[in-house]
Amino acid sequence: MNTPEHSQLGKTSAYIDQYHAGLLFPLPRATKRAEIGLSGQTPFFGADLWTAFELSWLNLRGKPQVALAHVTIPCETPNIIESKSFKLYLNSFNNTRLADAGEVLARLRADLAEAAWRGSEQRGSVGVQLLLPEMFDRQQVQEFDGLNLDRLDVECTHYQPAPELLRANHDEAPVTETLTSNLLKSNCLVTGQPDWGSVQIRYSGAKIDEERLLQYLVSFRNHNEFHEQCVERIFMDIWRRCAPLKLSVYARYTRRGGLDINPLRTSHPQALPGNIRNARQ
Repeated sequence: MNTPEHSQLGKTSAYIDQYHAGLLFPLPRATKRAEIGLSGQTPFFGADLWTAFELSWLNLRGKPQVALAHVTIPCETPNIIESKSFKLYLNSFNNTRLADAGEVLARLRADLAEAAWRGSEQRGSVGVQLLLPEMFDRQQVQEFDGLNLDRLDVECTHYQPAPELLRANHDEAPVTETLTSNLLKSNCLVTGQPDWGSVQIRYSGAKIDEERLLQYLVSFRNHNEFHEQCVERIFMDIWRRCAPLKLSVYARYTRRGGLDINPLRTSHPQALPGNIRNARQ
C-alpha cells in the first residue's frame, strides 16, 4: 500500500519531459479517514476540484501548446493523487508530441481515473476539462458568498485541531446559514510547508456559535494534513459536535507547483460548484 513517505514529496526528483503515466502516485483515503472514525461508507458526498495551470505539450510539428485543466475527482474514489506526483506527471507532457488537445484530454482522463480508482473493484471516471488559450479571458475570479467570520475579534490560542471548541444552540429555532473564512491554514503532511486556504460552510440546523467556529478553523494552523483530509476532518467535527440537519464544507486552497486543490464535502447530493478561483489563487 502506498504511503506519503514513499512518494516524491520532499525529495529531489528527476525532470521527466516525455509522457509517463507511471509517475502518478495514488494514496489510499482509508488511512486518514480511519483517524477520524470513518470506515466503509462515509456520511458525505463530494469531490476534489483541481486546477492545473501548467499544462503544455508539443504538436506534431514540435510547436508548444498550452492549456488549463479542470479535474474533478469524486470523493468516492479509494485514492487521492499525491500532488507532487501529479505535477511530475503533467511535466512529462512537456516535450511529448501529440496530435491535438483531444489526445491530451483522453490520456489525462484515462491515467487519472486509473490512479484514483486503483485497487477498487469499481471502475469509475474522473472529470477532466481542457481550457485552451482562446478561453483564458473567460476565467473568473470570485470570492465565496456568505457571512465572513473573519470580522470577529476573537482570541485564538489553539493551533492544532480543537473540535471541543465547536458549539451549537439547540434551544433556539434552526437556521440556514453560509459562513466563510480566509484564515484556514494547515501544513503539508510530509514536508510541513504551509497550505493556505479559504473555506465556506453551509448548514441548516441549530445555530453554530460563530466565534467558536472561527477559533476552531484557526486551530488547523499548525496541523499537518493534506487538503482533502483537512476538509473531511472539518466536516466530521461539525457534523458530530453541532449535529446540523444539512452541512457542506468547501475549501479552496492557493496553488502550489501550478496546482490548486479545492475539496467539497456535503451531507446531501448536490450539483458541484463551478471551479472558479478566488483572488488568492
